[in-house]
Amino acid sequence: MEKIAVLMGGTSSEREVSLVSGRNVSEALASLGKYEVVPVDLKSDSLDGLPEGISRAYIALHGGWGENGGVQAALDAKGIPYTGPGAMSSKIAMDKIKTKMVLEMKGVPTAAWSLASPGTEASPLPLPVVVKPPCDGSSVGISKVSTAGEWTPALAAALAAQGGAGEVLVEEFIPGREMTVGVIDGEALPVLEIVAKNGWYGYDEKYKSDETRYPFYGEEGSAVIPGCPPEKLQQVALEAYNAIGCRGVTRVDFRVSPLGRCYVLELNTSPGFTSHSLVPKAGMKTGLSFAGVCDKILGCARFG
Repeated sequence: MEKIAVLMGGTSSEREVSLVSGRNVSEALASLGKYEVVPVDLKSDSLDGLPEGISRAYIALHGGWGENGGVQAALDAKGIPYTGPGAMSSKIAMDKIKTKMVLEMKGVPTAAWSLASPGTEASPLPLPVVVKPPCDGSSVGISKVSTAGEWTPALAAALAAQGGAGEVLVEEFIPGREMTVGVIDGEALPVLEIVAKNGWYGYDEKYKSDETRYPFYGEEGSAVIPGCPPEKLQQVALEAYNAIGCRGVTRVDFRVSPLGRCYVLELNTSPGFTSHSLVPKAGMKTGLSFAGVCDKILGCARFG
């Protein structure tokens, strides 16, 4: 049988989430009975733990070297096809500042933004804003700032998530609703709404809470906003996907205003496959099993 490596773990702050995703993907692919699946827990920013004879790699790494183009470039050098976008697109998408620049250049709608560094005493944008590290995922270090007194701890949390130095992204908070669209091989999946307690989708709401709901947009619990049908969000998701040069699987996250204007927040080129993850949920809505979603993603594996 074809020997498939499922790469997981890694050295980023998202290591534990990645291990869960990787185990789920490994079990799902193995259940199909047509692959020899080798789970590979990477504990350094290298492919030293990769066994011989691997024909394709499924990237279940989140954040850091696993999502910023590092592992993609290393797999390119070995000539091993892998899931998700290539090295350059991954590098752009992992950096929220670069992503913003490309989206604006390509005419894809995104929220207004600015930058802050250590010592910035107040938000450079009118409140409310969202403060986030530009190169972390899983909502690590992200805060909503509604009052002046919340600025300093929010800036500190974002800086701490990236080692205390550098610049962080300050983004206009778009009132309204949060949506997400998965894309696999250029095909937009059904739109999901994220309904979090108190309207904030942070780390705990994403991975720990059983109160966060994920209805499909336009179905029970998620009324369609006038002027913003699901097809509109899917089209903008594809525009963002193509603007960054993605291939394979990517998840595009939005805020949608009460007037139906949609704003791309970010692209996740290695979306999670945990029990709370949204790409497998959307993929299964199309009639695939969980294993079928993983297999479809694996079928898009490329290198170079």
